[in-house]
Amino acid sequence: MKRRVWTSAPWLIISICIIFGMAIAVYRFEPLISFIGGGVAIVLLVLSIIFRSRYRRYVTRTLDSALNSIGKVEKNYLDRFKVPVALAGKYGDIVWSNSRFKKQLCSGRDPSNEDISPYIGAKEIGSVADSDGFEIDFNGKHFLVLCTSVDEGYACFYIDNTDYFFIYKKYLETQKSVALISFDNQDEFSNDSEEESARVLLALETKLLHFADENKALFKTLPSNKYMMILDNSALDKLIADKFPILKEIRTIKFNNREATVSIGIGMYCETLVESETKARKALDMALGRGGDQVAVMKDDTYEFFGGVSAGIEKMSKVRSRVIATSIARVVSEADRVYIMGHRFSDLDCVGAAVGLQPVIENVLKKQCRIVLNRGSSMAKRLVSLVENSGSRMFITPDEALKNISGKTLIIVVDTHIRDMVESPELLSKCSHVVVIDHHRKMVNYIDDAVIFYHEPTASSASEMVAELITYIGDAKISKLQAEALLSGIMLDTKNFVVRTGVRTFEAAAFLRKHGADTVETKELFAGSLENYKQKYKLVNNAEIYHDCAISIADGESENIRVVAAQAADELLSVENVVASFVVFENNGGINISARSYGKLNVQLVMENLGGGGHQNMAAAQLKGLSPEETKQKLITAIDSVIQE
Repeated sequence: MKRRVWTSAPWLIISICIIFGMAIAVYRFEPLISFIGGGVAIVLLVLSIIFRSRYRRYVTRTLDSALNSIGKVEKNYLDRFKVPVALAGKYGDIVWSNSRFKKQLCSGRDPSNEDISPYIGAKEIGSVADSDGFEIDFNGKHFLVLCTSVDEGYACFYIDNTDYFFIYKKYLETQKSVALISFDNQDEFSNDSEEESARVLLALETKLLHFADENKALFKTLPSNKYMMILDNSALDKLIADKFPILKEIRTIKFNNREATVSIGIGMYCETLVESETKARKALDMALGRGGDQVAVMKDDTYEFFGGVSAGIEKMSKVRSRVIATSIARVVSEADRVYIMGHRFSDLDCVGAAVGLQPVIENVLKKQCRIVLNRGSSMAKRLVSLVENSGSRMFITPDEALKNISGKTLIIVVDTHIRDMVESPELLSKCSHVVVIDHHRKMVNYIDDAVIFYHEPTASSASEMVAELITYIGDAKISKLQAEALLSGIMLDTKNFVVRTGVRTFEAAAFLRKHGADTVETKELFAGSLENYKQKYKLVNNAEIYHDCAISIADGESENIRVVAAQAADELLSVENVVASFVVFENNGGINISARSYGKLNVQLVMENLGGGGHQNMAAAQLKGLSPEETKQKLITAIDSVIQE
């Protein structure tokens, strides 16, 4: 709470005069009351003189200290200073200002004794004093404000740079940026007749040309189903505000129940077109890595995303898998040992992919290989126990792995591509050779220094990707246990072959079945305790429906709450008219959200609004410092944001 310095305002003088007048008027009738009133008036007059004297000394000390601090200049000179100046007391109240401050910031009014906070952008004066300066907009002008501490308060100088600001703003608005556009699913339309394929391509290019004309952009066709536009930043600012309606326009192009989609990467606010084009390429890669049908705008080193409501287009060709398998075999042959590591709180897909890959590296590629796993936090304990009971010693802890790191150690990260989400970030940081195998939509803080980054956002699971790779690595023969581990991962992420299943998913499942995977025994890996079963249906029973989304909040924390929450989220999708489900639960001192969908609502976008991420059908987020109810309200806001797009 700020202290205020009392002054003798005009209303106080008027009040004293009124009291004196009343005391004189009642003297003939009530002398006692007259004397009391006169005494009160005298006391108020004395207090007024004292407070006014104190305030004058306060202003004088502040002004003198300011003048001394800036070189012992005369007060009159400071008043004639060519920039607005205000002096604030130690409590943040304005004690003096020069004529330019009154004219430019107060419309000629004297702001003495007002709080200076509105004149410094609603900031605390102590937090901005002695800083490098900051900018504010005030009364239609743009100021650079420099505040300095003095012995008895603060001196603030206002430099009017309105003209320069608008020149710079105009420069930014007219600066050119590069946008690269990719036709996501032309290959899918190419399977139709040449006439229909040409019709779709013509419709797409017509819409893009119209889009370029509307925004006064240069349009150029590039090889490999790509296009380039060069347009003003002012046009881009409007498109960002409108959330790029071109994405919806392109989706109106349909044939045989298929929608055309494009991905756009933009490099914005760059000094040169070359730099903008480089950033546009990175942004386009990010948009494609997130499943396509979206715009990624790169400003400085940050991304902003728009769209992403369509499901990714499955790639039918396995050429890339074969090339990646050959590359992995080469990288493994150059390593002295190999570690396979997944994400924290590893699930069946994460552990299944690792268990399927480890024997191939050790038995076929002849390199020592271990799986780095924290058994205590794993959600695939039944699979881990099954592997260990078979006599295998493929699992080690992160601490054990750290003891044997060398310059030639290779680490293979499966089922995640985010640095902070791996089982051991320390282990990852110490390995200079990294391979990533993941199917989640690409996020900003990905592992960008991997020697091989095998990323397929259209794949159902990491286990599906590993199953494909195995077929191309030497004479790989997998055991029944490996096959069931990989099949369990596919079953988990596809909800038993219901969501995100394509032709390659069933081909991988057939390959695993051929190598002995038993669907009944694999299903047993999903079995939970009776207590977990009760908790799951308690969460289902507590669910509320909001915009066709089921939201449930767990009552407190329990040992297996992560597993139970994920299962409850899956179960809620079976409720009629529910398109997405969200389970909020407490764990390890924070609030977690487990999100699931069948594709009508992109839960990845919802979770990204809360700082999380994942897949279009399966995502999660972790929040700190909020209660479950507060988290629920933020979740509802995030759902509304995605629905409105």
